[in-house]
Amino acid sequence: MGEKSHGLLQGVLFSIFQANRRVWNLLPVLEQRVQTSAHHYRVPDLCLVRPADAAQQIVSSAPVLCVEVLSREDSLSSMQERVDDYQAMGVAAVWVIDPRLRVAYTVSGKGFERVASTLEIAGTEIRVELAGIFAELDDLLAGRL
Repeated sequence: MGEKSHGLLQGVLFSIFQANRRVWNLLPVLEQRVQTSAHHYRVPDLCLVRPADAAQQIVSSAPVLCVEVLSREDSLSSMQERVDDYQAMGVAAVWVIDPRLRVAYTVSGKGFERVASTLEIAGTEIRVELAGIFAELDDLLAGRL
């Protein structure tokens, strides 16, 4: 947290999800506390929740998606515990995105799988092109509006 590329990438993703919230019938939330078990909480960088769960101040129903944006000091191995918590809770999809290296991963029972071009959530219409989000990030970092 605290790096410009981290915050801007969160904003890029949020704007995509916000613009499509009615089509996808999901609400994007930044830095939302998620109760992953009886006494344990996580705060993903961004999550997508169902409209019925939107009123919860602390999300206790599994989000459809949790996104973690890597900071310079983060590693995939450091993400594993967070990802395990999300998956144990029943989160349908977990994405891990590295804005510095311009790579993204989806996480499943097979582990971290590098995404070639499109992040998606199986069984939904949700598709996000990596080239588009990284181009937008580059524009923002360069001060191009």
